[in-house]
Amino acid sequence: MTKNTPFQDFIRYSFFSIMGMIAISCYILADTFFVAQGLGTNGLAALNLAIPTYDFIHGTGLMLGMGGATRFSILKSQNNQKGADTIFTNTVYLGIFFSIIFMLGGLFFSGSLARLLGANQNTFEMTNTYLRVMMLFSPAFIFNDIILCFVRNDGNPRLSMIATVCGSLFNVVFDYIFIFPCNMGMLGAVLATGFSPVVGLTIMSPHWLGKKRGFHFRKLVPDADSIRTNISLGFPSLLSQISAAIVMIVFNMLILGLEGNTGVAAYGVIANISLVVLSFYTGIAQGIQPLVSHSYGRKKTDGIRQFLRYAMISMVILSAVMYLILFVFADPIASAFNSEHNAKLQEIAITGLKLYFTSLVFAGFNIILSMYFTSVEKALPAQIISLLRGLILIIPIAFLFANLWDMTGVWMSFPATELVTAVVGAVLYFIYKNRLYSR
Repeated sequence: MTKNTPFQDFIRYSFFSIMGMIAISCYILADTFFVAQGLGTNGLAALNLAIPTYDFIHGTGLMLGMGGATRFSILKSQNNQKGADTIFTNTVYLGIFFSIIFMLGGLFFSGSLARLLGANQNTFEMTNTYLRVMMLFSPAFIFNDIILCFVRNDGNPRLSMIATVCGSLFNVVFDYIFIFPCNMGMLGAVLATGFSPVVGLTIMSPHWLGKKRGFHFRKLVPDADSIRTNISLGFPSLLSQISAAIVMIVFNMLILGLEGNTGVAAYGVIANISLVVLSFYTGIAQGIQPLVSHSYGRKKTDGIRQFLRYAMISMVILSAVMYLILFVFADPIASAFNSEHNAKLQEIAITGLKLYFTSLVFAGFNIILSMYFTSVEKALPAQIISLLRGLILIIPIAFLFANLWDMTGVWMSFPATELVTAVVGAVLYFIYKNRLYSR
């Protein structure tokens, strides 16, 4: 971080993080595309009902990885090797604990969960299969997220990106092989996705097993303070993922009542495009995290301001470009996931793409600002932003808007939630910035 200009560091870390996050989002996008082609509308609806489970697993991995790696960056900047090793070790303990919980859930409760998420007789078997296998692969997803964050913050964002891209390419190739030549259906889709993080972990092994790494596993008794710090700093990352899951669950419930399985399948197109689009913002946010934390650890307030400014300017430019693309090409984008040429699905998806993504600039602002607060160890405002967009606002707004304007209300509830959250976030920033920059 010291050999380049601040802008060069921002470009380097953000670029690799964006590429990595796009690759992660493509895990599910590839499933969506090939399931739509191979299993049709019911398969797409079943996948959309099961995807929130992935958000919870991935969110848990990001919570542990981002929380631990943020503290690791600060300790590393202060040359505190013992503290860096302690936070990494306790992060591993937490990863094992949550992996066991998800695996047990997959073994014993996948059927109940499938019904709870809205699966009916046409979608139950496929939804249950995807849920069970996905939850059994949870250790791979969780530890891939943890190691990705630590390797990136240990000065190797390029390797993190390569590992994630290779894992995603594996998923795309084997999605096709398992679903079509092997005729494995939904089981093939989830197996391809489940093995993808194993590929990533393998590619990163020269770093996390190498002698030059800045973090080491030590034989330590779990430390309550380290665990508390990890969860506190990483909780906004979990909430960001949970918000996506909760939005999907609520929208699935509402759309099932309004348009049935066809509506849910159409929403599946929007939800999965959203995973990719929002990954740009998450990539920018994760890219500035080690840079902001490093500046914070060394009390360089000018650097903190500079990296946040770069992130916000990049976000606004990207938002304008992406919305233009989604608006102009809404018809062919929807068609790519509409293998049965269902006219109703096509109409719902096109309208949804044009309305839902009016939220882009507000969502990007919220994601980056939440990560900024996490990077400077201000967990409370980060948690407030994440809670507002993921729990407190989205549910009542979605039900209210759907009652008033049916499907149009469903689509517009997401932009409304992000707008209100952005206003609150801006107020929190001005409250906290004076405390931070005067330290």
